[in-house]
Amino acid sequence: MAPNDQEKNRFSARARRYARVGANVGGVAARIAGARFFGVDLDRSKNATELAAALGGLKGPIMKVAQLLATIPEALPPEYIEQLSKLQSQAPPMGWAFVNRRMQAELGADWQKKFESFEHQPAAAASLGQVHRGRSLDDADLACKLQYADMQSAVEADLKQLEILFAIRRRFDPAIDTSEIIKEIGARVREELDYRREAKHVALYRDMLKDSPAIRVPRSWPELSTGRLLTLDWLEGSRLLDHKEDTLAIRNRLGAAMFTAWWLPFSRFGVIHGDPHLGNYSVFADKGKPAGINLMDYGCIRIFPPSFVGGVVDLYNGLRKGDDALVVHAYETWGFRKLSRELIDILNIWARFIYGPLMDDRVRSIADGVKPGEYGRRQAFEVHQALRRKGPVTVPREFVLMDRAAIGLGGVFLHLRAELNFHRLFNEAMEEFSVKRVAAQQAKALAAAGLEPSA
Repeated sequence: MAPNDQEKNRFSARARRYARVGANVGGVAARIAGARFFGVDLDRSKNATELAAALGGLKGPIMKVAQLLATIPEALPPEYIEQLSKLQSQAPPMGWAFVNRRMQAELGADWQKKFESFEHQPAAAASLGQVHRGRSLDDADLACKLQYADMQSAVEADLKQLEILFAIRRRFDPAIDTSEIIKEIGARVREELDYRREAKHVALYRDMLKDSPAIRVPRSWPELSTGRLLTLDWLEGSRLLDHKEDTLAIRNRLGAAMFTAWWLPFSRFGVIHGDPHLGNYSVFADKGKPAGINLMDYGCIRIFPPSFVGGVVDLYNGLRKGDDALVVHAYETWGFRKLSRELIDILNIWARFIYGPLMDDRVRSIADGVKPGEYGRRQAFEVHQALRRKGPVTVPREFVLMDRAAIGLGGVFLHLRAELNFHRLFNEAMEEFSVKRVAAQQAKALAAAGLEPSA
């Protein structure tokens, strides 16, 4: 096929996507704009339900983006957050005929001969692809993640639609400047399409967590993987939510493993798992008892400049000691600009909420008596109302995934109801911390995995 024909096909795919997403999202956006223009009260709850229903049937990046936005405080109204948060991993699976064609495209016409077995029905279906269970020729259990067709075209089309929604949001509610949020989301979603990069993320996490027996990371199978097919070890385990009523000792063991899986890579290597939702973890057993967690998805990984990690530590110490200069330095390190005293006080409302469990030197739950459904809502409301009066503030790119991941991790702890001394866990993770040390360890680990720092 000639290059021009290939480009025509890609453009056609984008055009079809524009039409599908535009028809669903555009109607909602038009109602928002129209209601504001004419001064009409908008039924945001109904609009949010309709938007979630429209996005849920589309698969692809627009659904992934919706999931991301649902965890960024005040990026969208609360009614939208409630509905969009339900989209996680609910995409309907694609049929066997589709899977067979896609596998032929990735591994050749004789692809089935490369497996001892390959299940026709997917074990899981999500926004960008679906997972099938297989068995290798040497009898190893496999998890084969196959990307849906035309996802690259869909990404570009969907991100354009997202820019329109954000533009409307900024026009009518400019408290938070979302211009950097769209850049960060675009970069991360594009990375998620590259399954070769995800295989490198797997290698990176195997290295970073090799001394953590309570956390299991699969191996990748390069001979059964491509840019759109990723084959990993199948990690046997039960759902995290199945352990909500286990003994406190078990829930604490799982909670401590979750904390290590997230904070150790960040504190020592400047790397975070940016998508810590319940579907990305399972619980493995040892001698019939829950012993630790499996990490199963490595698409949304954020590699930070070591200085950003330094900002996290500086903000923690600044808040704990009441050192305003250190707090300001931390925000500026992260990329916040033109900070007035009032804006700093507003940002500190959210920072104290996020850091609260880490500064409290006692055994406690994350919620600490707050009802799960109310967790963070009061602080988010206070921040948004204050920014309406004194903003706007531009959210730096690097802050987006950090904030999302912290909230997602908190959500996991809310479900587990673990009771731990988060202060001591954090300080142990940050023991002997220095920006120079993170830089050295990061450079070594990335080189071994064949990765470069993220833009």
